Order: sequence, then structure tokens, then C-alpha cells
Amino acid sequence: MPPLLTRREMLRRSSTGFGWLALSGLLATPARSAVRAPAPHFKPRAKNVIFLYMSGGVSHLDSFDPKPLLTRYAGRPMPTKVERTQFNKNGMVFPSPFDWGRHGASGLEISSMFPAIARSCADDLCVIRSMTSKVNEHAQGNYFFHTGFPTMGHPSAGAWVNYGLGSANRDLPGFVVLQSGGAVAPHGGVGLFSNGFLPAQHQASIISADGPEAVPHIRPRLGDAIQRRQLDFIAAADRDFAARAAHDPQIEAAVKNYETAYRMQAAVPELVGLDGETEATKKLYGLDDPHAQKAAYARQCLLARRLVERGVRFVELSCLSQEIGSGQAPNPWDQHGDLEKGHRAMANQVDQPIAALLTDLKARGLLDETLVIWAGEFGRTPFSQGANGRDHNPFGFSIWLAGGGVKAGTVYGATDDLGYHVVDKPMSVYDLWATVLHLLGLDHTNLTYLSGGRNHRLTDVHGNVIKELIA
Repeated sequence: MPPLLTRREMLRRSSTGFGWLALSGLLATPARSAVRAPAPHFKPRAKNVIFLYMSGGVSHLDSFDPKPLLTRYAGRPMPTKVERTQFNKNGMVFPSPFDWGRHGASGLEISSMFPAIARSCADDLCVIRSMTSKVNEHAQGNYFFHTGFPTMGHPSAGAWVNYGLGSANRDLPGFVVLQSGGAVAPHGGVGLFSNGFLPAQHQASIISADGPEAVPHIRPRLGDAIQRRQLDFIAAADRDFAARAAHDPQIEAAVKNYETAYRMQAAVPELVGLDGETEATKKLYGLDDPHAQKAAYARQCLLARRLVERGVRFVELSCLSQEIGSGQAPNPWDQHGDLEKGHRAMANQVDQPIAALLTDLKARGLLDETLVIWAGEFGRTPFSQGANGRDHNPFGFSIWLAGGGVKAGTVYGATDDLGYHVVDKPMSVYDLWATVLHLLGLDHTNLTYLSGGRNHRLTDVHGNVIKELIA
């Protein structure tokens, strides 16, 4: 007769089983969060986002926040306390070398750096003069602005939008980063466009607007029938493995990525081929401009319009170096010396193409449903670095929004009389993304993803929707 199994012996022998039972539950939890059907939480004002990222830190004092007092104090020490700067080689008060004027029916003040935007788009802009940042260094600033955290490993805003809404075009990814003319990712690298802990199909797809191939290996190397059989075999193997791995969301995301890549083989060449665009449209954007950087950025702007027309949720554009081969590609707006020359070169690159983008979106009835964001990672100091540059200033700077349900021809917030610190309606990156998500029909407090035992969100535990910006 076999010995009786005592209760203590039964628990000892089955303890591993209880552990596996708990593990099974843990593995299933992120899978459930990943397969939720994307949908707005409420009726959206916007369907798409175009992010015009000005990497390097545009000077608000020379673009959208005029400070006449700088002229009065020119060449004198700052009359207020000076915070530590990136390089801490601070000079005297430095007035803007650019002229200023009021533009449009709104009378919006814009510097002479942006004549095309001032001439045709002033009444479309919602200028925020009270943006702030927690960090004062490029890579950290870029990560903070893109993800809400100053370090890598967190999902980019575009990935969150794609996760929340999905792409409206099954043949194209929901989050696209455009590059051209040798443009590269800002300081921090491609991690700025990462899906982080979200499923992999939400990471950005980088498309070269003017390269020999818009996406590496986008042209099929095999016949369609052979490629389809290969893809089906890989997908079947992955699904079998996913089933045995408790439907790991990353494996399921890989299958989705294979399928999207397969369909992109036809969709991407059609996208970047501009044969259907009129010569007048190409000229409007500046594709024929003899300045290589302007023409390259113009192509990105035109492709951005074509992408949102095709239902891509989030499109980010990339600035180019001031001059080809200058070595300043990751942060071309960063002028610690000779600011007037550097900012003029960068403004010349983006001014006409951006004005054309807004004008074209508006003419096609797309601006109302497309939110355009223009921003860099921080502003510049009201005092000089060296003789004629400016250091980083995270305490108050300007960005602008257009379209997508925001109040046009308006200004929100203010910096002090020297343009150093915010004194009215301070706004954080968390507030910005909370407002952007709201305009897209998403409650930023409910757009969450369970990872590492906690529910994460783009705005972390911060952020308020700024209702004053919404029309």
C-alpha cells in the first residue's frame, strides 16, 4: 500500500505549480493591455499631429517673444540674478539683432527671421510664450520633450498617440519620422522615437524623403508569391511561439510589423513619389529652391501633408545642419556664438516650407483636423555667451500650435521683461502633451500601459489640459 500523501507533502511538491500559476497571471496582464482596440475616449478635435521639431533650442527672444527692454540694457550686466547655464560663460545683456513687426488681423508679433510665416500664417498660430523645461542639456531636453522623462527607455509621444488611436491606414505605420538632406536624429538618437515598453508596432518608422530608398530594403528582392509564403511561414512560427509564451505582446507586435512592412512595399514608393503633385504646389513649398537645405526640408513638409492625408496619426520632421558637412546635424539651432548668422540660416531653411505646409493644409480642409506643433527643447538666455551667442534657457521659452482645434491668432502666457523666466501662466511639457492628447480625443490620465507593475502614461503623474488654448 503506497504511503499516504500528507497535506504538508502535497504543498511541498506543488509549490512550483503555484509559482507558475502566478507567473501565468502576470504574463497575461500586459497582453490584455496591449490588445485593446484603439479608440478615442471622446469626440476629438484633431485626427493627426505634425511635429515640427526645432532641435538645438530656438531663441524665443529672436522669434516669437519680443523684449524691447533688452535694447535699453544692451551691453550691461543682467539687472537680476543669473542662474547657472550650460557652459556658465555668461556675458552682458544681448538685444535681438532681428526686427519685429505685428502681422495679420491678430497683430501677432513675429521677428523678421520668419517672413513667410508672418506674412501668411500669423492668424493661424497659437503662440505659447510660457513653456518651461526641467532640464538644460540637449539630449536630456530632447528626451524630456518627446517622452516626459529626461532619460531613454520611455515611449515617445508619437508612440503613445499611435497606441491610443492606431493608424487609419493599414498600409502605413501610425508614427513616422521624416528625414532628408542628411538630417539625423537630435542628440539622444533614435531612442527619442522609441516605443519604450509599448508593443513594438508603435515605434516610429523613419522615412528618408529624398534617399535612394525611402526605407532600407523597401523594394522587394523576391517575387510577391515567394515573399508571401515566407511571411506566412514566419507569422505561423511566431504565432505558435506566442501561444506557448502566454501570448507575449512583443511577439504579437513583431507579427504585425512583418505585415505592415510587407504592405509598405507598395505604399511607401507611392507616398514619396511626387508625380501627382502640381508644379505650383512644389514651388509653394520650395522644392525648386537652389538652397539645398531648404529644398530638402520642403520635401519633408510636403510629405507630411501627404502622410496625414493618408491617415498617419503622428508625423515628426527633422531639421538639417545650417551647412552640409558642418557637423551640427543633431542640434542645428544651437548657436552659442554668432547667433544672428546661425538663426538666419536655420530660419531660411524652414520658414517657406512651414508656411507652405500650413497654407496647403488649410486650402485642402486639413488644418482643422491636423494639429501642427512647432517647438524646440528649450529657449536661449537674454544675455550673451561670448560676444554674440546665447546659452540654453529652460526657464521660459516659446512654442506654437496651429490647427487641430486651438485658438488661432492668440498668445498664451508671458516671460518677464527680459525674457528670462515665466511670469504668467507657466506651462510644462506635461501640460502640452495633456492638451495635445485631449485635442485628439484622449484623456491623458486614462491613456495608460501596465509595465513593471505600474500603469505608465505620457504625462507621468503630472499635466493639466490647458483649456484656454482650445477654440
